[in-house]
Amino acid sequence: MTSDKIAQLQLLQQNLQNIMAQKQQFQSQLVEIESALSELKKTAQAYKIVGKLMLTASKPELEKELEEKKEVAEVRLKNFTQQEERMQKNFEQQQQEVVKELQGKKKEKK
Repeated sequence: MTSDKIAQLQLLQQNLQNIMAQKQQFQSQLVEIESALSELKKTAQAYKIVGKLMLTASKPELEKELEEKKEVAEVRLKNFTQQEERMQKNFEQQQQEVVKELQGKKKEKK
């Protein structure tokens, strides 16, 4: 019974680490988008990278595109944050249960 719970705990920990890594990617993406928007406001001419080419782009269109990407990244970041919180609570509960069971078995052996 305890070994099953320990395996579940390890799986939860791996999932939590994956969620945290994905969350971090979206945080980085959001910082990049915000930086691009900031720089775009300072410049008169805008460029867009398409594949290996850098093309002149319409500044308003580029701003709109970046704002949309920012919204999507913010929503996904929020979802990952909520998932992380739920998973963290679940992990802590499972961990407490395993510790109680292990402590109970130690007392039985004495």
